Amino acid sequence: MRLARLRFTLQKYLRLYYAFFKASFVADLEFRANFITRIITDVIWYGAQIFTFEVLFLHTNKLGDWNVDQTRVFLGIVFVVDAFYMIMFHDNLDRMNTSIRKGDLDLLLVKPVSSQFMLSCQRISTAMIGNLGIGTAWLIWSIAQLPDVQWINLLWLLLLLPCGVLAVYCLRFLFSASALIFTQAESVMYLWYQIYRLGLRPDSIYVPWLRFAILTIMPVGFIASVPARAILEPASYGLFAWVLLWTVGLMIFTSWLWQLGLKKYSSASS
Repeated sequence: MRLARLRFTLQKYLRLYYAFFKASFVADLEFRANFITRIITDVIWYGAQIFTFEVLFLHTNKLGDWNVDQTRVFLGIVFVVDAFYMIMFHDNLDRMNTSIRKGDLDLLLVKPVSSQFMLSCQRISTAMIGNLGIGTAWLIWSIAQLPDVQWINLLWLLLLLPCGVLAVYCLRFLFSASALIFTQAESVMYLWYQIYRLGLRPDSIYVPWLRFAILTIMPVGFIASVPARAILEPASYGLFAWVLLWTVGLMIFTSWLWQLGLKKYSSASS
């Protein structure tokens, strides 16, 4: 009985997500110039990241534990995880503070679906699918440049890449949900962007206490550092198990904290 109910719920949310995808795609195509501009903007951002590291390697042979070829793999994973996050969640969480302040949340709370799901997935950035293709192409090319790559290790990415995307989502959602308490939470988001940037650099370049923090307390190290290690280094099963368990725990904690915040939430119309 429970399995049947779970299957029905999952199918309902998948159908709803597919409907959001179609509506978002049609909306994006109505503004083709913006569609193309968003792709070009991210390509420029990708180029800036690559250029930064290429310049650094003109002055050193290693950055942390990795050489230039290994760092290119790290950047490829950054691009892929960032693209998935941008497609699925970014626009929604970027508008979450405004939705709560203006009362849009009140309308979602009366719908027979999860308010967290609606706030997180209502708008899908289909323009970023092109960026995902570019990031994936860079990742495949950079892996092919490695002299002794074990292609079987790529299977770890099937586990670690979703963990990276979900970790970013959970952390960003928690920061955005602070609008339930502060109403105006824009200043809190500046703190999030600084934390997020830590995950866009190899974890081995940081001092030990900061490296520990980005793999435990604020696990932005899950974005690319851990998945890259699955390809570039011998498999660390303990670390991978920690990533999986902490990601699941973070999702449960995020949901629990959201429900707790809703109990203290006063309607925007009150």
